[in-house]
Amino acid sequence: MSVFKSGSKALITGGASGIGLAVAQLCLKHGMRVAVVDFNKETLDLAQKSLKGDVQYLQADVSQEQEWKGIQEKVEDVDFLLLNAGIGARGTWGDSEYFSKIFSTNLFGVVNGLNTYVPTFQSRSNASPATIVITGSKQGITNPPGNPAYNASKAAVKSLAEHLSWDLRENKDVSVHLLVPGWTFTGLSGNVPGASKEKPPGAWSPEQVASYMEQKIKDDKFYIICPDNDVNEETDKKRMLWTVGDIVNERPPLTRWRDEYKKEAEEWMAKQDV
Repeated sequence: MSVFKSGSKALITGGASGIGLAVAQLCLKHGMRVAVVDFNKETLDLAQKSLKGDVQYLQADVSQEQEWKGIQEKVEDVDFLLLNAGIGARGTWGDSEYFSKIFSTNLFGVVNGLNTYVPTFQSRSNASPATIVITGSKQGITNPPGNPAYNASKAAVKSLAEHLSWDLRENKDVSVHLLVPGWTFTGLSGNVPGASKEKPPGAWSPEQVASYMEQKIKDDKFYIICPDNDVNEETDKKRMLWTVGDIVNERPPLTRWRDEYKKEAEEWMAKQDV
C-alpha cells in the first residue's frame, strides 16, 4: 500500500517552489493533506495561488532548531515527510559565511527535521504506510570540484539517510528514501515562481522528478537517482563507479577531472556495461 493516498498527511520543506511544490501538487492529486514549509514569503504566496486542496502554509527557517517546535505544534503527526529545503551558493576556502550558510540549511535543516519527526515515526502504532524522503544531490556522491560546502552538505545528507534507513529497518510500515535529482529546472537554475524563463532542453521539470520519485517509492527503492534529458541512468552509474574506484584503486581523489586521468576515465566508462 502506498503512502500516496487520500487522508495521508504530508509535510514538505522547501515546498513553495521547484521539486517541493511539484511533490505538494502530487500529494494533493492523491487527496492528501499537505503542509508546505518555506522560508520565502513571496513564493509561499505564489504557491497558495497555485495549490488546490487541503493545504497549510508555514513560513519558517528550517536551519533554526527552535522554529521546528513551532512547526510541530501546527503539524503534529505526518505520514509523508519530505526534507527538501536547500540553497545553492558559491564560495571558497576562507569564506566562513559561505560554509555556514550552506551547512545551516542543507544539512541542519535536515537534521532538525529528522530530530523533530523521526520519534513520531518510530512510535507509530497503526499499520498504515509512512515515508521519509530526503533530497540529496549527485554532487554529494561524485563530488565534482568547485563547490566544496554544497557537495559536503549533500554527502552528509546521504549518510544521514542511509543511517536512518538502517535504524528504521524493523518498522516495515515506514520507508526511507534518498531523492537524488539530476539536472532539474528549479529555482536554483532560474525557475522561480512567477518567472517566465524557459526550461533548458537538457533539464527535467520538477514534475518529472516528483513522478519518478513516486514510482521508485512504490518499487521500494532507497536510492532514487533521477536521470535527466542529458544524462541517462547508465552514465550516472558509471560516474559513481569510477568515483568509488578512486578509493579502491588508491588513486588521488576526483580523478575524473584531473588531466592525467581524464582519458583513462573516459575509456574505462566507455567499456563498462552496467
